[in-house]
Amino acid sequence: MGSTIEHDDYALSRVPQDKRYHWFSIAVQRFGMLSSLASFLIGATLGFGMSFWNAVLAITLGAVILEILTIFTGIAGQREGLSTSVLARWTGFGRAGSSVIGLAISISAIGWFGIQNAVSAQGLTNLIGVLPLWGWALVFGLAVTAIVVFGFEKMAWTAYITVPAFLVLAGWSIVVELSRHDFGDLLSAAPAGPQLSLIQGTSIVAGGFIVGAVITPDMSRFNRTPGDVVKQTVVGISVGEYVIGLIGVLLALALRTNDVIAIVTSTSGFLGTLVIIAATLKINDWNLYAASLGIVNFLDQAFGWRVHRGAVTLFVGIAGSIAGAAGILNSFTDFLILLGVIFPPIAGIMVAEYFIARTWRGELDSSRVVGELPATAPTWVPASLVVWAAASLIGHYVTWGIPSINSVIAALVLYVGAAKLGLVRGHGVSRTHPTEPTASVPAGA
Repeated sequence: MGSTIEHDDYALSRVPQDKRYHWFSIAVQRFGMLSSLASFLIGATLGFGMSFWNAVLAITLGAVILEILTIFTGIAGQREGLSTSVLARWTGFGRAGSSVIGLAISISAIGWFGIQNAVSAQGLTNLIGVLPLWGWALVFGLAVTAIVVFGFEKMAWTAYITVPAFLVLAGWSIVVELSRHDFGDLLSAAPAGPQLSLIQGTSIVAGGFIVGAVITPDMSRFNRTPGDVVKQTVVGISVGEYVIGLIGVLLALALRTNDVIAIVTSTSGFLGTLVIIAATLKINDWNLYAASLGIVNFLDQAFGWRVHRGAVTLFVGIAGSIAGAAGILNSFTDFLILLGVIFPPIAGIMVAEYFIARTWRGELDSSRVVGELPATAPTWVPASLVVWAAASLIGHYVTWGIPSINSVIAALVLYVGAAKLGLVRGHGVSRTHPTEPTASVPAGA
C-alpha cells in the first residue's frame, strides 16, 4: 500500500514532510526543465535579433521576472504540499475551476510531450536509423512514460544522469563550433536578423517559461522549507537561463541563423543529436508528470473518479506517444500557443488569493496542521473567472510592455480589487474527503 501511495505521488493529498527532498535534488530538475530545446531556441532568437550584451540584459530581466513569480507560487505549493490543480481549489478557483485548470494544463502538457517526443525521434532516426521515425517516437515516448509512472523519485534520478550528460555534450559541441570564431568579435557582432527591442527580448524570455512558473507547485510541494524554494528557483532558473540561453545567443551570432537544431546537429553530428535527446528527455518527463496530475484532479472533481496517477501516466504516455508517432499533434501547435496565453493569469490569481486576499487561507492553515485537506471547498468562484478572462484579454491585446507579465499583474490587481469590494466569494460548497469521491452540496450546508 505504501509503495502504491508513493508511486501515486500524493496526487490528491498533501505530501508528508518525511517524503520531501533536499532542495538541490529539485534544483537539478528545475535546471533540467530549462536546459531544453526551447531554451536553446529562445537564446538563438535573441542572438538573431539582438547584440550579445542586449541579449544578456533581456535574459537578466526575464529571469528576474520568472524568479519572482515562481518563488511566490512555489512557496504556496511548498507550504501546502499540494499540486497546482489541487491547490487552486482554495486559491481562487474552487472545485469546478480547479478541474478546468487541471484539464487545460493536461492538454497543453500532452501536446508538448508529443511534439518534443517527435523531435527526439527525428534525432534518433538520423543518428541510428534501424527504425522509422514513428518507431523511434514510440520507443522514446514509452521510455519517458516508464520513468514517470514511478514518480518523482525516479524523475530525480533521471535528472542526475541527463543534466550532467547534457552539459558535457552541449559544452563540447559549443566549444567545437565557437573555437572557429573570435570570441571578442562575437561579443561586438551585430545580429543577423530583424532587430528586437529590449521589451521584446525580455518578453520572449519571460513568456518562454511562464507556464513552468504556473505549475511550480507540482514540483515545490516536495520541498522542505520556503528557503529551499528560493534557493532552487534562483539556482535553477539563473543557471538555466544564462547557460543555455547564452549558448543559443552565441551560436546565433556565430552562424548568423536561429535554426538551433540544424546548428547543433550539423556542427557536432553524433554529439549534437545526443544533446537534443538529453535535453528533450528531461523536459518531457515533466510534461507528462504535469499532465497526469492535472487529469487526476479533473477526473476527481468533475466525475468523482479516484484514479491512480501511475495508471493515468501509462495511458496518457502511450496515447501521446502514438499521437506523436502519427504526427497529428503538429497541427495543434497554434492551439497550444493559445493555451499559453491563458496560463499567466492563473498564477496572478493564486498569488493574490493566497498571500493577500486570503479568503480561504484559514481553512488551508487549520487543515495543514493535521495533514489533511480542508473539509470543504467552494464549487465556483465567479469573480475569479471574470478576472481570469479579463487578464487573458489584456495579455493578448495590450501591445505595450511584456504580455505575459501584463496579464499576471492585471489578474493580481483585479482580483485584489474584487476581494476588497467583497466580490470574491464561493458559489456552492463541495465537500472533500481524503479517501472518498468529492460530492457537491448546497451552499450553507
